[in-house]
Amino acid sequence: MSTDPYHAVQQEIQASLQTAGTLRASFLRIRSTAREDSEELIWARNELKATLAALEADLEDLEESVNVVESTGARLFGLEETEVIERRRYVSHVRQEIENMRAEVEGGRRSRPASVLGPTSRPAEPGPEYEDSQAEWARQEQQLMIRQQDETIDTIAGTLNTIHEQAGLMGREIIEHNEMLEDLERGVDNSDAKLSTAMSKMRKFIRQTEETKSGWCIVFLIIVLMALLLAVILV
Repeated sequence: MSTDPYHAVQQEIQASLQTAGTLRASFLRIRSTAREDSEELIWARNELKATLAALEADLEDLEESVNVVESTGARLFGLEETEVIERRRYVSHVRQEIENMRAEVEGGRRSRPASVLGPTSRPAEPGPEYEDSQAEWARQEQQLMIRQQDETIDTIAGTLNTIHEQAGLMGREIIEHNEMLEDLERGVDNSDAKLSTAMSKMRKFIRQTEETKSGWCIVFLIIVLMALLLAVILV
């Protein structure tokens, strides 16, 4: 099965989107209060532009991965057609998000006649269409995160099942080893009992042998003494 690079690139885009969202909020805040030529506003605009450029490059890689899946066939990657459609839709929403933020950066402070705006008027906020796009993108992102969490939970569950099976095998092996050790212990006990019996018989035999030899020595000495007495009497 071919390797699906979608999730790795998608995680990078998620991080870049969060960074871009933070920079966008900072840029809009500075633009609402600072002058157009202020260094702070210029710095915020350049930072957001650079982040959007990097984000667009990552999006091109993501779109390329979707193109590969579409051209090769979703089944080859273990995917359903609905998943491919969701990926294509996600790419479109991210691209729309980039275009909206780039339009805000490139457009700068919107100008109107002084009689309409007045000296302290603020730039117009994004319209309902932009907010709907934001909400739709947030919903798609949440669905993707939930799907990834489900996949992670399934992976963890599979790992736990494998560990459970291995623990069961280890438990059975331990029981078998314990039974073998008990058999060995009984054999050692029997051998020790037989050895003790043999040693007891050996000690008894030695004592009997020693007692028999002592008796013969006494008899021999009595005979010798009697012979000596006879010899003395006869002489």
